Amino acid sequence: MKAIRYYKFGGPDVLRYEEMDQPTPAKGQVLIRVAASAFNAADAGMRGGFLPIPVVLPHVPGYDVSGTVDALGDDVADLQVGDAVIGFLPMELDGGAAEYVVAEADALVRAPANLPLSDGAGLPSVGLTAWQALFDHGGLAAGQRVLINGAGGVVGKYAIALAKRAGVHVVATASPRSSAAVREAGADEIIDHTTTDVLAAVVEPVDVLLNLAPIDPDRFSGLVALVRDNGKVVSTTAFMATPSDEARGVSAATVFVLPNRDRLRELVSLVDSGALQVEITRRIPLANLPALHAEAAAGRVVGKVIVQLS
Repeated sequence: MKAIRYYKFGGPDVLRYEEMDQPTPAKGQVLIRVAASAFNAADAGMRGGFLPIPVVLPHVPGYDVSGTVDALGDDVADLQVGDAVIGFLPMELDGGAAEYVVAEADALVRAPANLPLSDGAGLPSVGLTAWQALFDHGGLAAGQRVLINGAGGVVGKYAIALAKRAGVHVVATASPRSSAAVREAGADEIIDHTTTDVLAAVVEPVDVLLNLAPIDPDRFSGLVALVRDNGKVVSTTAFMATPSDEARGVSAATVFVLPNRDRLRELVSLVDSGALQVEITRRIPLANLPALHAEAAAGRVVGKVIVQLS
């Protein structure tokens, strides 16, 4: 089968488009005929050796995947050959940038019925990141307020939609380029951070500050003043510390997205009901994945890109 993989850490040039043996599912696993995988910034970080994830080399990237169950290992009870599925695969193991991938059955859920199967690859890790940041780490509940810094990205728009559905008032920062999309996602207030002082623009304290973008550490620390006493600061920028204010009981948490089959099923249900939109910015063939990594290294990848096999 065709696959993209790398044998050592380094720049985009370490990626090879080549033939490899088709894997065989073991007990509790299934073989997926891949429809698509999704590109995530962490894929580039792992390829470069920057993230503390024990990647097994050679490695096939693409931990978000969609596809069709092609074969079953022993003791798989709730999936059948032919089922359309999506999943968030273990980052350290081979992913979906290949024609076939083996996955634990309990990492997979049935794909959204209202989407092309390939587009389902764009949901798992970003949807789970938004959910875990808002509710598992942030503890948000109806009637509360959240400030989402960097809401114009893919995770930000999922976070807005999920927060609004939960009855949370959303204040979002966005640039003019993304403000329309942030408004469409449901934000109650939008602050243009390129022209406006966020500290001055937020007139009522928030229960949670959620940071989704690279930010100057001093500026990040300054925004903590907007969080009410005993509130929370949550961030997905794992490369920098998340500030707190212990004197006021404001705690800090950094999100490392985790697999959660039940939550992923709920996200699929929201997509099927129309309450959540899956955003796909671009679709590329598998052979073009090294070029996409090069684009990302140059800072030019925007939105959610999927790597389409079928």
